[in-house]
Amino acid sequence: MYGLGGDGTNPSSSQKIYAAKGRPSDNPLIIHIAEPADAEKYAYTNSLYYKLASAFMPGPLTVILKKKDIIPKETTGGLDSVAIRCPSHPVAHAIIKAAGVPIAAPSANISGRPSATEVEYVIEDFDGRVDMIVDGGACEIGLESTIVLITENNGKDGLILLRPGAITYDALCCVCDNVTISPTIEGTLGENERPLSPGMKYRHYAPSAPFILLDGDDDNIIKFLQNEQKIKKCAVLCYDEEAELLDEKLLLPIGKRDDKIMHARSLFSRLRECDQVKPDVIYAHIPDKEGLGMALYNRMIRAAAHTVLKIDDNFDER
Repeated sequence: MYGLGGDGTNPSSSQKIYAAKGRPSDNPLIIHIAEPADAEKYAYTNSLYYKLASAFMPGPLTVILKKKDIIPKETTGGLDSVAIRCPSHPVAHAIIKAAGVPIAAPSANISGRPSATEVEYVIEDFDGRVDMIVDGGACEIGLESTIVLITENNGKDGLILLRPGAITYDALCCVCDNVTISPTIEGTLGENERPLSPGMKYRHYAPSAPFILLDGDDDNIIKFLQNEQKIKKCAVLCYDEEAELLDEKLLLPIGKRDDKIMHARSLFSRLRECDQVKPDVIYAHIPDKEGLGMALYNRMIRAAAHTVLKIDDNFDER
């Protein structure tokens, strides 16, 4: 995922990031470090952090820890904790190492829009708004990192999964036997609740047109889509196997039905394409929540503003 970066120890730098994105200032930023052990400079670590680091770092995992004073609250959205990630991409690693400071970096998109997985979308949002854009190629995973909060209860460390990603719940359970899934993964925070990590509270990942997730039998969904294509300018994120059953106009295949890796890699690019063709509505299958499906569900339910349409045998064919 492309990021919009600045010095995470500099309050002014973080303020400029919020301004460039149009991001609410209580939505915390993630700081990115060159090596897992660098977390010691910026946060209070423990044995569970190093178990996670050994298993998943460098990689798409963000860990929330109590921050040290060197990290200003302008970076953490006013929180006493800080989200830390050690990325594996060679370009990102080289930039962080050369900078000599942690890089505060949310995803490189205007707040609320689909995240940028290719440099053309970064240019679309930020040309003239930032000092430099570095082309790191197409993203391998296509979704933001998994975020976990380390907790302690009766002297025992545990994890709360706040945002699912490529590091799945099952993978985390292989390292920690006390992993809780936050209800905000499927739901939303209350109006006055403060987000502990990015993506928990505000409208995220959303295209301009209404995005509706379809829940039901595949045959019924195909019939519904065939009918909708006759009467609306609708974009459809479909499985490859469905393409021949639907009108190819505004059809956006996301990969084979069981290829969740490809679904993740193509999701945000397809939503960006929808903004370019300006449909009246966008439809997609609601994903299951197994493995990487939980991360896809989390992104898509937010992009759809929790709009799910149940399709059964009795839907109105108009």
